[in-house]
Amino acid sequence: MTRYSDRPWTALLNEAQRGPVNPADTLVHALADAVARTPDRTALAYFDGRMGYRELDELSGSVAGHLAARGVERGDRVAVMLQNSPHFVLALFGAWKAGATVVPVNPMYKSGEVRHVLHDAGAAALVCSDRAWDGYLREAAADSPVRVVLTACERDLQTRDDPRVLAFERLPLDEGADDLVAVARQGHGAPADRVLGPSDIALISYTSGTSGTPKGATNTHGNIMYNAERQRTGLALPEAPVYFALAPLFHITGMVCQLAACLNSAGTLVLAYRFEAGVVLEAFAEHRPLYTVGPSTAFMALAAHPDVTPEHFSSFANISSGGAPLPPALVERFRAGFGPYIRNGYGLTECTAPCASVPPGLEAPVDPASGTLAVGVPGPESVVRIVDETGQEVPFGEQGEILVSGPQVVPGYWRRPEATAETFPDGELRTGDIGFMDEDGWLYVVDRKKDMINASGFKVWPREVEDVLHTHPAVREAAVVGIPDGYRGETVMAYISLRPGATEDPGALAAYCKERLAAYKYPRRVEILPDLPKTASGKILRRELRSRSKDSG
Repeated sequence: MTRYSDRPWTALLNEAQRGPVNPADTLVHALADAVARTPDRTALAYFDGRMGYRELDELSGSVAGHLAARGVERGDRVAVMLQNSPHFVLALFGAWKAGATVVPVNPMYKSGEVRHVLHDAGAAALVCSDRAWDGYLREAAADSPVRVVLTACERDLQTRDDPRVLAFERLPLDEGADDLVAVARQGHGAPADRVLGPSDIALISYTSGTSGTPKGATNTHGNIMYNAERQRTGLALPEAPVYFALAPLFHITGMVCQLAACLNSAGTLVLAYRFEAGVVLEAFAEHRPLYTVGPSTAFMALAAHPDVTPEHFSSFANISSGGAPLPPALVERFRAGFGPYIRNGYGLTECTAPCASVPPGLEAPVDPASGTLAVGVPGPESVVRIVDETGQEVPFGEQGEILVSGPQVVPGYWRRPEATAETFPDGELRTGDIGFMDEDGWLYVVDRKKDMINASGFKVWPREVEDVLHTHPAVREAAVVGIPDGYRGETVMAYISLRPGATEDPGALAAYCKERLAAYKYPRRVEILPDLPKTASGKILRRELRSRSKDSG
């Protein structure tokens, strides 16, 4: 009998995808190799700005020298709170070259959220925008361990100043901070005694905190480089590939599948500050990228833009989706309208982004019973198991909790031994996601365990209802939550945003689902909103929708 440990999915991988990998020790080592081979190749493109590999190496080395001179020691933590710009990359490599661990911080965080991260990580330094520092970060960092501050104006390093995303002014330099770009241009030398290796912690990546206090996953340099090298060998892109950074770099998907994978391939990473559909489409036309990865919500927004054409996507060799569920209807609608097939993927911060993806040359099957699109297959060194509530493996095809082990799984949470022991028993990640695997090795994710709705004793997985809603021609986005019900215990509620120009009655949408789902599954309540709340990585925030339903009674 085939077992999960037999890795049946390897039969779906080609020779390059199955073969062993020998990644560089760290991304700093990969950068040095790229400088030696192609020093003048463009590493970063930012609107009309260009930064070559040699320049990136020299400028980030100067940032490292400054941090070291200001007292940042090997193993210290440097918080980086920036959007997708070259400033983020300079801060990242500068911190690593100084021997530090980087703490990526979501720029959408409010004061209390930032304060928690700075204190929990024990951050010695902070790199942020001048506007955030002038606005609320100074106060948030006042009683924290932060003793070194670098600020950046993201209008530097380009001259186009696109008002759709860069509609802000440079602020006067605060006397308690130094300017990142000025420091980078001072010509400091990086300290020679701070070289990091695969087992050193590269990132403390805080989980989104959907329940409880956010915890910091300790992504090692080895974790990052394994997945970056698997991306390089698995995607089989041409020499010097152009990547577009659709996902935010402070999120593990953007960090690994875009930045690390691209620079590990000595490619060009195109940055556009933050997601704005019109800006992104123009960047596609200008830079002709071969690869990008983003949440399904981003592709929905791009497809809905009034100026979009198939030509915008004609350069892509591969487009991937991650960070949010990918409805099968969106995949087919996108392919019919624009050409590319969006390849699904699955991962978590705790497994350093991808642990399963759809290999190039294959298409993900759709489970005929549930209508769920497979998220892909694991890599050759990974083992994905499905277990029941007692921890026993369930047969192929049966649902249970998804467990992951492999070179990409982090060693644990930062200074949380109890949470580490609970989530990583014997080094294996308990994801909290419910799914199943077919006998060929295709993995299907049904939903988060905590998102399951119990309606009159029947289990309802939001994903199944959302997938049906996405087949409706008027629906752009859908999110389903459970709300208290005096009779059923819980009942199903759907929040919808509509496609541009579409109109639809909430009752008609509920009836549409009733025709296609069992009676206990269809939404008893439907509310239409202009947009659904999302994280910076594009994942719809069900917790905010649950709060909204409670507030509205």
